[in-house]
Amino acid sequence: MRLSSIGDVVHTLPARAALEQAGHRVSWLVEPAAQPLLDGGSVRVFPLPKARAFSISAARTTLGALRAERHDVALDFQGLWKSAGWARLSGAARTVGFAAKFRREPPSSLLLGERVEQPAEAVHVIDKNLALLRSVGIDAIGARAFPLPTDARASERVTAELKQRGVGDFVVLNPGGGWANKLWPAERFGALGAPLRARGLTPLVSFGPGEEALADRVVAASNGTVERAFPTTLLELLELLRRARLLVAADTGPLHMACAIGTKVVGLYGPTDPARNGPFSASDIVVRKAPACAPCHKRACPRHDGIMATLDVAEVAAAIERRLA
Repeated sequence: MRLSSIGDVVHTLPARAALEQAGHRVSWLVEPAAQPLLDGGSVRVFPLPKARAFSISAARTTLGALRAERHDVALDFQGLWKSAGWARLSGAARTVGFAAKFRREPPSSLLLGERVEQPAEAVHVIDKNLALLRSVGIDAIGARAFPLPTDARASERVTAELKQRGVGDFVVLNPGGGWANKLWPAERFGALGAPLRARGLTPLVSFGPGEEALADRVVAASNGTVERAFPTTLLELLELLRRARLLVAADTGPLHMACAIGTKVVGLYGPTDPARNGPFSASDIVVRKAPACAPCHKRACPRHDGIMATLDVAEVAAAIERRLA
């Protein structure tokens, strides 16, 4: 059970890989946005309607299919009422999740049959997820295998778009994300265009659904040095990141996707802890301004609102130089 979001699903992929390597057959309950990251592989995907589009009939269909599989174990990686609820309803012989103090919604642990402590050595969220596998006899902390799909049509389209635009070596700037207080201002991203152009690189600003205006703000602030990327599906974005020299992004899904496939990364951090959520390659670079409340995972917090705007463009540009070198 890792229902959403894109970054959270990416961070759970090593647990899937470890389970499959140990000989287990894996099913995954997931919402539509992140489902493409799981399609086409050995995992059986059970689509879960998004909360805002919840349908009793669709939920009943998913639940019936889930229970028909007669799973031995349901693993709740999400730590919410809804994930624990689905684990409980799944019909699995065992329901396992983290103990209350390690969950975003602590009382939801009451729905689980087994509650697991997170060991002190599990610092990164990937390792926290892997620690849950000790309940089924697998000790895989430190594993970093990401069974992400490859899609020939997505690859062909990205190659064709880049060729049509005459783009050679390029850097992806990703200003968007789910939490506004984790994001760097669009105008700062625009200011990175000139130093990247001076290095012979094309800065492309990527965007997801509803982020078109944000991408346009980056372009407008760049004095013509940043180009707006073409619209992409999630798998096309993955292919774009595979071809990029570097990604610059905050603590968002595209950053975690880039880390998973080995693309160079400069991560921009504020309230969230890069030791927990950040790049795991020793070569990648994090630029951070930590507020007094850090680490803080609240979507709204007066103590860290605006902290990302204090990240300096020159400091980020210098980090890009170091990472590219």
